[in-house]
Amino acid sequence: MRIGLSINYTDGFKEIAAEVADLERAGLDIVFVPEAYSFDAVSALGYLAAKTERVQLASGILQLYTRTPTLTAMTAAGLDYVSDGRFILGLGASGPQVIEGFHGVPYDAPIGRTREVLEICRKVWKRERLEHSGKYYNIPLPEGQGTGLGKPLKLINHPVRENIPVLLAALGPKNVELAAEVAEGWQPIFFLPEKADLVWGDSVKAGLAKRDPALGDLEVFAGPALAIGDHVDSWRDGVKPHLALYIGGMGAKGKNFYHALATKYGYGAEADRIQELYLAGRKEEAAKAVPDDLVRDTNLIGSAGFVKERVAAFREAGVTVLNVVPMAGTPAERVKLIEQLRELI
Repeated sequence: MRIGLSINYTDGFKEIAAEVADLERAGLDIVFVPEAYSFDAVSALGYLAAKTERVQLASGILQLYTRTPTLTAMTAAGLDYVSDGRFILGLGASGPQVIEGFHGVPYDAPIGRTREVLEICRKVWKRERLEHSGKYYNIPLPEGQGTGLGKPLKLINHPVRENIPVLLAALGPKNVELAAEVAEGWQPIFFLPEKADLVWGDSVKAGLAKRDPALGDLEVFAGPALAIGDHVDSWRDGVKPHLALYIGGMGAKGKNFYHALATKYGYGAEADRIQELYLAGRKEEAAKAVPDDLVRDTNLIGSAGFVKERVAAFREAGVTVLNVVPMAGTPAERVKLIEQLRELI
């Protein structure tokens, strides 16, 4: 198994990025930079490319609707170039609150758009003259649209790799099936090893049945919080506000993907209560309503022996990358956690 780490995109990014070289030496394999309604991920990834030597760099995630497919391909090729072939293109649909509320773009057809975006990206990386006639994207613009002056072009530069790995963040059945079919990697959220097959197994199998063997085995990226030691209760309590935010606040009633996931895991009544409290502005109460078992089983928090057992459970469920969130206050403590986890896997 490989170890990943998400870098915060707050104003303190430069200070956090300065740790990456030490984390790289401690055994870190991949650094992820998210993109919500924050600074963009691309400038941060370029910065990290200059600060690191071995670690892979991943967007976690670039939002599907915010760039044209061709610009997404160009950006990925550029990041792969400045990192000497270390980039992973993480893509995801995000949600309507961000896409429509911050970007002013309709949130529609995420599955169809994702498929077409990947088709276009892979043509660009292979330096084919770009022609695409799809339901959602037409390149060049067809006759009767625009000026009529558009013509098929190919990327001027020669990419470092013509097959840049693609990681899709996906939760819903059809999205997960698509990821298993067309992407090198799949990133769920709040991965619970013992129930993952129940929730996603059929979708993964359906996608794998249509998968091109040239893509290789599907990588599965889980994202547990990581803490090793004796302060289990306080550490697990520290995770609850994050879970409450997603289960309770990421979307309206009936339009919250994370609430639906918690329900599928068997926590429907608890998810309803978390959402009720969160949407009423009672965030602390919502956090306290997050079930202890859900926190325990989706994260790596406990003694070294417990964490080792949970790592084995993640591996048994098909996880190939642990994209951890270290619960540590200092750079030295984060380095130590990565070193400890490396020994346990």
